[in-house]
Amino acid sequence: MVLLSILPCCSLCGIIQDVNENHSNTEWIYRKRLIGPKVREIFRDFPAVVISGARQVGKSTFLLEEFPDFHYLTLDDFSTLEQAKIDPFSLWMGKEKVIIDEAQRSPEILSAVKMTIDRQKGVRFLISGSADLLLMKGVSESLAGRAIYLKMYPMLYSEVRGETDLLKRWENLWENGATIREEKAIDPLPYIFRGFMPPLLFIKEEEKVPLFWESYVRTYLERDLRELSQIESIVDFRRVLAAFALRSGNLLNQTEIARDTGVSQPTVSRYLKILEVSHLVERVYSYHKSRTKRIVKSPKLFFADPGLCVYLTGYYNVQALSSARELGSFFETGVFLHLKVLSELLTPKAQLYYLRTTEGKEVDFVLEHGPRLAALEVKCTDRPLLSMAKNLIAFVEEHPKTFGILIHKGGMIGRFHSRVLALPWWYLA
Repeated sequence: MVLLSILPCCSLCGIIQDVNENHSNTEWIYRKRLIGPKVREIFRDFPAVVISGARQVGKSTFLLEEFPDFHYLTLDDFSTLEQAKIDPFSLWMGKEKVIIDEAQRSPEILSAVKMTIDRQKGVRFLISGSADLLLMKGVSESLAGRAIYLKMYPMLYSEVRGETDLLKRWENLWENGATIREEKAIDPLPYIFRGFMPPLLFIKEEEKVPLFWESYVRTYLERDLRELSQIESIVDFRRVLAAFALRSGNLLNQTEIARDTGVSQPTVSRYLKILEVSHLVERVYSYHKSRTKRIVKSPKLFFADPGLCVYLTGYYNVQALSSARELGSFFETGVFLHLKVLSELLTPKAQLYYLRTTEGKEVDFVLEHGPRLAALEVKCTDRPLLSMAKNLIAFVEEHPKTFGILIHKGGMIGRFHSRVLALPWWYLA
């Protein structure tokens, strides 16, 4: 959870005020993020951690709440930004633990951070930004060998509930499977509709959710795009953004998007790069036994938050969403978010792929962690059937040290094969 009183996005103030009026103070207690222990573990061996993530995922609140002993600087403050450009060393003079928030506004500050690390033993920097500094044009300083780069995503279902045993559950699955039982089904549609940005999880009225996303998109277009790139036509960008949203969870075909939107393919490609830099979308590449073949197959496109997809596609309430033809893709996008966070939490990070063979066999996700593999199929159904797991069974029989998971939206925890389980969506969320 995030304390909304310190969110920097002024255009959301009206919505946030309304949220405060409709919820008791007990609901605003900060809930720890699962990335916190990993950051503290990294600081034992490395002097810097760089955390990037989309706006409103809770980076600033996480830094303030979980690292209160660090000297906090934000480049959203104009005075601090000017000082960073003139004399960045003066910002942390005499400090050994420093947070630099919104670092994408002055990426050249990384050179000063590098010099400080090299000269001052024991110093620690926690750097965050709403853009991927490694992908930003003009960023030449990577802090190679000095920093570990992490991504922060929207909140997980388990973080909302204050649960911290996600990694233990995953390791137990990998080693021992799951206890077969029937659980009460938890409807994922309200979560998919709202999305997992921290402010949204505490808005009571369903009709306020599209207002949040409307403001979010406008803020992104008006603020971040000016910092990241020159956009000739906001109207064209919005059209391409909506086209990407319609295809979340599907193979990426930029030629098709260019044809459907009337925007040139080079422009579509540039817009996609901007969305990736700002962490709104990601590509998932094809899995093959031969690693050199993974990059030659068309990637799948996913939005980082399913709620943004739902809004951009034009579904403004849960009832409309429930009959949407894209519902399966939206559900898969929500699963993608949780698997990406899980991948980031594992040490070292796991890699996420999908599988599609020339014979038409498909597995939605393949999670690779060293020699271990997990194949996952996502079905937006309350009643998973053995026939839905046939591709999973084929995959685990072909790959040793692999288990398969059929993720569904019902309550059943069952077994279709000695190494293929059926699990509700929230089990790994």
